[in-house]
Amino acid sequence: MFSCMKLLGENEVKMFNVQCSMFNDKKKMLCGIFFFLLFAFSTKAKADEGMWMLNNVDAKTAQVMKDLGLQLTPQELYNPEGVSLKDAVVDFGDFCSGVVVSPNGLVFTNHHCGYGAIQKLSTPEDDILKNGFVARSYKQERPVPGLFVRFLQRTEDCSPRVLAALDSIYRANPDVEKRLLRKDHIDSICNAVEAEYQQANPGLDCQLKAFYGGNAFYVSIYKVYNDVRLVFTATESMGKFGGDTDNWMWPRQTCDFSVFRIYADKNGEPADYSPQNKPLHPKRYAKVCMDGYQPGDYCMTVGYPGSTSRYLSSWGIDERVNARNVSTIQVRGKKQEVWKKFMDADRAVAIKYSSKWAGSSNYWKNSIGMNKAIADLGVIAQKQQLEQQVKAWYEGREDLKERFGNMFQNLEEAYNKRRNDVYAQGFFSETFMRGMEIGQVASILNRMSQDADSAQVAATRERLQRFFKDYDPALDEAATAVLLQNYRQQVTDPKYWPDFYNLVDSLYNGDCAAVVHDLFTHTICKDISCLDKLLADSTLREKDPVLHYSDEILSFSQSLYGDADVNNIIRYNELLLTQALLEMDQETPHYSDANFTMRLSYGFIQDYTAQGRHFQYYTNAQSLLDKAAKQDQIEDYQLEPDIVQLMQAGKWGRYADKNTGDMHLCFISNNDITGGNSGSPMFNGKGELIGLAFDGNWEAMSGDISFNSSLQRCIGVDIRFVLFMIDKWGKAKHLIKELK
Repeated sequence: MFSCMKLLGENEVKMFNVQCSMFNDKKKMLCGIFFFLLFAFSTKAKADEGMWMLNNVDAKTAQVMKDLGLQLTPQELYNPEGVSLKDAVVDFGDFCSGVVVSPNGLVFTNHHCGYGAIQKLSTPEDDILKNGFVARSYKQERPVPGLFVRFLQRTEDCSPRVLAALDSIYRANPDVEKRLLRKDHIDSICNAVEAEYQQANPGLDCQLKAFYGGNAFYVSIYKVYNDVRLVFTATESMGKFGGDTDNWMWPRQTCDFSVFRIYADKNGEPADYSPQNKPLHPKRYAKVCMDGYQPGDYCMTVGYPGSTSRYLSSWGIDERVNARNVSTIQVRGKKQEVWKKFMDADRAVAIKYSSKWAGSSNYWKNSIGMNKAIADLGVIAQKQQLEQQVKAWYEGREDLKERFGNMFQNLEEAYNKRRNDVYAQGFFSETFMRGMEIGQVASILNRMSQDADSAQVAATRERLQRFFKDYDPALDEAATAVLLQNYRQQVTDPKYWPDFYNLVDSLYNGDCAAVVHDLFTHTICKDISCLDKLLADSTLREKDPVLHYSDEILSFSQSLYGDADVNNIIRYNELLLTQALLEMDQETPHYSDANFTMRLSYGFIQDYTAQGRHFQYYTNAQSLLDKAAKQDQIEDYQLEPDIVQLMQAGKWGRYADKNTGDMHLCFISNNDITGGNSGSPMFNGKGELIGLAFDGNWEAMSGDISFNSSLQRCIGVDIRFVLFMIDKWGKAKHLIKELK
């Protein structure tokens, strides 16, 4: 995604040039890259593309946002020495985003972001996952073990330190290939720099990450709060309305939000859970906006996008589509068929597997959509055309040809060499690592040393307790049998088959279901008693079939990852391709791929047309009721009668839009988002909260690889819909009053 580099002043330019003159020719090449990165933002960027680092919004980019309707200054967006909008945005659990909305530490995020926490707190007797939950007081708010939020304190550029250290190693070893030196030393260099930051910032969390494919490095410094409690969640039918049917689709009516609260010690500092902790009084919280929006109105997301690959070569894209995504699609499809049968038959099993299902099915459908969009939009052909432009660019200069001349040949040969390995890796991982859950038990037990002390035993017991809380052995046995059979059908080369299949063929005549049944019958790994049984009899490490074959599977997995040198060739030449793209097109702003650091995306409210159909920029209650009328045919459209009645009544009051008279449920903008942005606040030009981002649209599912400005849309839940549900369904007027 986009990251904005700071525009240098005249004196800084002089210093930059002086530093460059001190380097040798190879170092000058690196300086040239950074010169581009620092000055590439002199031209106006598209308003609807890219995610920008808040600490590097230059004057020209700020002017673009101002022209679109932003009324905040760059310092009001990011100010590490004071208070700014960034202080209201949180990293929610290291997998989503969220926004603080009250002076008492209330956090809004998506329902699907809070889903795992809600599931943990649910039981068949107290099924808050299905029925929803409202805390009427601080005492009723429920702690969520393991959940945390991070507040970004500041971001600092450490590229000069990292690259100078790397360059010194290059100069000291002129006869060794750079790619090999980089592989051997880059991690240790980054770890050393990160450790220095950590030592200088006790009590904070310092994370150094690579940007621009490893051509730049920044450290983000966070304050982490570990006491986070559930305050409110709507019913599962509302929080997940549309389910897999509507996932990645527009139009949407999903009320995708949940509410948590951050607690701190008496001084407002991070602390582990304690009944004595108090609600956090944050530096900054977001004001909710009741005025709504119209097409063309400024819209801005701030959050933590997870990962994109927009600089990836055409060979890398082809591998993603044909060697990686295919396994996600095929194996998860098989696994989910089995899971659904068991979940539909038993609500207790459904609760246990609800969060697992959500994670599995989300990326299953994402992979389907990505492959379709890449094909429909001709993304690989577009990237091949761009690569031809790169080749024509460097062919004209000997210095560039020396640096980049072998790049494409190296990429093609290396990707082709590992293609079959990557294909098998995908199916192996989805089958044996993500599919056969009982193997996780074996892995936990096998990692515990035979002479484990009491602390190690206690830690192992805690991990197993967490696992077995959400595990059903009958479901796992059925899924394992299906997946083992499926693996050999999809991966037909016997060199990719573990020796385990020799047992299947020699003793069970190829019957995977029979061997799996025997494994599950004779293993200790099906419940929490496995730990005490192993402690009482250490010979079970060799005698128990699941413990034995788990070790074999783990060892075999290492052999699947092929030639490490081939992987290194790909990584290094992909880095060179990023360099070439940046240098070739210096008149165009370029941005770094997403890497779960705080980013800003700016754009505006906008409808779109795709495949001959025009899509309006918002949905209303009638569209929800129209889908709910089909709930007998489509399970994902089921709603409780009281919610249907609430929507049919149409008494929106102050939650109605002033322009349309409707209550807007969800809306779309052309903001650039990806996974990790879920729960990101959507702000208007004043920095007021108008919604929460929760999804993208099907027509642009190739967005992680290639952004399409005419199609790509961000789907958000309208903040007025959120407040309506808190107020009218939840009767939680105390929460409404808490918002300012």
